[in-house]
This record gives sequence, structure tokens and C-alpha cells, in this order.
Amino acid sequence: MMSFILLAQTGNEQVGWLSRKLLGVTLTSAEWVLWVLVVLSVFSIGLMLERAVYFATHRLPDSEALAVRLARGELEAVRAAVGERKGMEAAVLREALASVEQGADTVEQVIASTVARERPQYERYLSFLGTLGNNAPFIGLFGTVLGIIKAFHDLGNMGAKGAAIQQTVMAGISEALVATAVGLAVAIPAVVAFNVFNRQLKTLTSRTNALGHALVGSLRARNASRPGASTEAR
Repeated sequence: MMSFILLAQTGNEQVGWLSRKLLGVTLTSAEWVLWVLVVLSVFSIGLMLERAVYFATHRLPDSEALAVRLARGELEAVRAAVGERKGMEAAVLREALASVEQGADTVEQVIASTVARERPQYERYLSFLGTLGNNAPFIGLFGTVLGIIKAFHDLGNMGAKGAAIQQTVMAGISEALVATAVGLAVAIPAVVAFNVFNRQLKTLTSRTNALGHALVGSLRARNASRPGASTEAR
């Protein structure tokens, strides 16, 4: 072990200029990586809470019952039930019901355009959570690598012998591994939240499309049952 350290010390003089400069940069304390992860964790928790509140307050709890009413043709009752509620489902029903007199084809276009307009409001900040979940472990690993480099460099300069070498190396490596652990602790909740919110968005979109199909089906059935509808179709 001592021979390896001596070889490293003598070989350090033969290191190129660029390697020496990069080594000087990497020998700085890796604690700043931990602070970066802490700041990212605070942002992540804040966005999780904000998205949870947004999803909870922008949905129709009785969308299944409204779909049944739409299929029965109770449009006025559905319009009264929606009122001024927020969310994709309410916006689709409100704008689609306002376009009923223009025909089923126009209602279908209104539904599609409203869903396309409202969906980004639910997807906001989800890309941050997904990116953080994918890259936080690498940020922590970067801090660990910096810590290990510094530990071995300090070991080579202190000239320790015997058990002191093992103690110095183990202490430095264990301290460096903290960055990897913190990176995983930041990444795992972000990944879980990203998957949960994406699943909720898919469910919400499916329920919105179901409401739209119920309304369009009701309009087509009503138009088909009108007297002279077949004559007009001819």
C-alpha cells in the first residue's frame, strides 16, 4: 500500500497540465453537491404539494353520474351541476353544452380542442419531477466521486502508516457515500410522484372523453329521432 502511495506521489509530478488543473478543481469540498440536492429536494416537495392540491381541486367527483345524465339527454341538469367548477371535465362540458345547437360534429371539435387546451395545465411541473427523478442519483454519484478523489489525495499527502491508512480511507469514503444516499432520497419520491400524477392525468382524460362521448351520442340519438330526420339525411 505504501509503495502504491509513493508511486502515486512520484507519478503526480509527471501528470499533464490539464490533469493537474482538473485535479485542483475536483479536490474542492463536495459539500456543495449536498446543498444542491437539498435545494432540489425542497423544490420537489413544494411542486408535489402544489400538484396534489391542483389535481384535487380541478376534478368532478360525480362525473359518472353526469355521464348517465348526458346519455339520457338531461343537458340542462348537467349544465346546472357543472356550474362554475374548475378542471378539464367541467370546462369540456361547459363549452360543449354551449355548442349543442351547432350540431354533434361541432361539439366533437369543441371537446377535442378543450381537452388539448386544458391538459398542459395538469402536466405543468411534471417534467421537472421526471427529470429530477432520473438525474438526482447521478448528482449524488458525482458528489461521491469528488469525495473519494479528495480522500485518496489527502491520504497520499499525509504519509500515514498501518491502521491509520485504513481509517483515513474508510472515513473519507463513508463521508463521500452520503452524497449518493441523499441523491437517491431525492430521486425516489420524485419518481413516485411523477408516476402517480401521470396516472391521475390519464384517468382524468379518460373520464373527460367518456363525458364527451356520452354527450355526442345523446345529440346524435336526439337528431336521429326527430321527425323528418331520415328525409333530411336523404
